[in-house]
Parts: sequence; C-alpha cells; structure tokens
Amino acid sequence: MAGQTGSFTVGVEEEFHIVDLRTRHLSTRSGPLLDALPKGRFSEELQRSTIEANSSPFARLEDLAADLCELRGQLVQAARELGLGIVAAGTVPLADKSRMKVSDDPRYERMLDDYQLLTREQLICGTQVHVEIQDKDLATAVAHSVTPWLPPLLALSCSSPFWFGEDTGYASYRTLVWQRWPTSGPMAKFDSAADYERMIQDLIQAGTITDPGMIYFDVRPSAHVPTVELRICDSCPRVDDIALIAGLFRALVVRELAAVRRDPYREMQLEPVRAATWQATRSGLEGDLVDPVEGVPRPAAEVFMNLVDGLRPELEEAGDWELVSVLAREALARGSSAARQRRAYQREGRLSDVVDLLLDETRECSWDGPSSYRPAA
Repeated sequence: MAGQTGSFTVGVEEEFHIVDLRTRHLSTRSGPLLDALPKGRFSEELQRSTIEANSSPFARLEDLAADLCELRGQLVQAARELGLGIVAAGTVPLADKSRMKVSDDPRYERMLDDYQLLTREQLICGTQVHVEIQDKDLATAVAHSVTPWLPPLLALSCSSPFWFGEDTGYASYRTLVWQRWPTSGPMAKFDSAADYERMIQDLIQAGTITDPGMIYFDVRPSAHVPTVELRICDSCPRVDDIALIAGLFRALVVRELAAVRRDPYREMQLEPVRAATWQATRSGLEGDLVDPVEGVPRPAAEVFMNLVDGLRPELEEAGDWELVSVLAREALARGSSAARQRRAYQREGRLSDVVDLLLDETRECSWDGPSSYRPAA
C-alpha cells in the first residue's frame, strides 16, 4: 500500500528520434507521423526528426510504466506504416545535419535565428520526469536541493555515445550538447518562487531567452504544470530504466522536501555538482562516479546502490522499495545503453547495427515488471 510518498504523483515526457527504416538515418517526417497519432498525447519538438509522448500522472510506478509502453506501441505502429522507426536514446549515430529542419512554429524559427548552430545541432532526446508539488516556493527550493543526487540518475540513462557517425568517448554526449545553452546546468538557490520568476524575467528582458520554457536547468520547477521536473537524463531505450529513474527521483523529491522544510536556508555548492555531472557524462555506469556525500570517485555500482539504499525509507513508504531495488540490480547487471551500443558496433563495425539495437529495445515494451519481481496481491 502506497504511503505519503506515493501520494506524490509522477509523470514522464519522452522524446523520441524518428528514423527512416530504409537508411537508418534520422528522418524529418514528424508532421505526417503526428497526423497519424491520437491527439493530446503526442506533440512536436524543436526538430522535425523528433516527437514527444506525454504520460498521465500516476501514483504507482507499475501504472506509469504500462502507460509509457502503451504510448510507445501507438507510436511505433503509426511510424511503421510510414516506413519509419522510433528510437528512444540521447542520440542516433546516423544523421545528416544539412537535411534537418526545425518544426514549422514561430517560436522554433526564432530559436534558429537566435541560436544558429546550437539549434541546428539540437538532434538530441531526453527523458523528463515530473513529480507533483503544488506549492511553488517549495518546488523552487526542492529543485535546488536535489541537485547533488542527479549525476547517478544521468549515469543510469546514458545512451548517446555516438555523434554524427563517431564514437565521442562519452557515455552521454547529449549532455555536452545540451550544456551549451545559456540556461543549462544545475539550478542555483532562490529565496522564493517570486525570486526565481524575477530571474526568468531578467533573462527575457536581456534577450537571452524568449520565454520561461527556455530555462534548461538539470531540474526545475516546471514551466507549465505544478511539478518539479527532472531534465538531466538521456532518453532511455528500456522502460524499466525510466520506471527506476521515476521512482528514485520521486523519493529524492520527498526526502529533500522534508529537508528544506527543516532548513529553508540550506544551499548546495554547484561546482562539485558540475564536476560530478561531467564524470557521469563521461563514464555512465561503466566507470567511477563521484560520491555525492564524500566527494571522491567510487565505482558506479557502489555509488548508485548507496543512493538506492539511502532512499529506502521514502521508497518503502511509497510501496516502491521491492520494485526499485530489483530494477536497480538488473540495470547494473545489464549496464548502460551506451555500453550496449558500443558492443553492437564493435561486432561488425556498422553503425546501422547500433540503430537496429535501439529500434529493437524501444519497440520491445510490454511491461509486466522485471522477471524477478512479483508485486504483492
């Protein structure tokens, strides 16, 4: 039975790449694909090679995962009928930048005019997780307070080792592309929601951004719904990993909500967070991560399981402990998507094999929970 933690609903926005099934390259056919999909659950993104699916909010992670699989099924089926495939990953290794186009929207066209190469190279996809907090002041405080704990979640999601046909040496090159925007990175401390809003208006007045939706912090109070929104993660080929990230992020939000209520003046140092984020971007689950408590490098599995174990009270209260602990062990045993992609490439030296792996993992989604997990009756 879910407790107080489980009363904090959680929802997900998934961004997907659209791939031509004949060439395995990115395709700019989001318009026809959107026309073929049910209205209200799918939307366009900056690039015509990308489409977004929006889950409903749920108290149970099992229900969230099932909804995500249903949305993927609709998307994959509609795409197949157009000769297209769907990829949930930070990047797709095969793309022709000169053929990419932004969506036909005045906001996106202005972004192209203002930001030039940053916009043209925004061929990346992320997973955004929303946890409901109605109070804007608390949402602003929590968005800052959770920042030291986000790099392990990024490491779990790393799925973008390739960029325009080359192995970058990073597990999440998407993160490096994303960090070029002027409002990216960890969120600083603000005294109140009003203080946060003043900062946004100052940036708009300065001409740096055009609207609140262009605040691209790793986590932020959402610009359109009453939630704290996690934005640091790559898109994940496997829905199991999304369920795991969602459960851990909700538990983090609940824990840090209690912490900021006890001490509203606590402030996180952002320089160590940036360094830890870079380390997660570089190595994913296959190297060391920076321990959020000790500030020293430790094996990724150790850092990740310490995070899981440290959230056990909140996970148990939500009824998530059994599921999350199993998902965490299976994710570590499986390794990151970045590592799986590199293994696929190394077998024959074909980037098309990497795309095929991602197409398969995105499509194979009938979520009944991990094999070793049996929910209580």
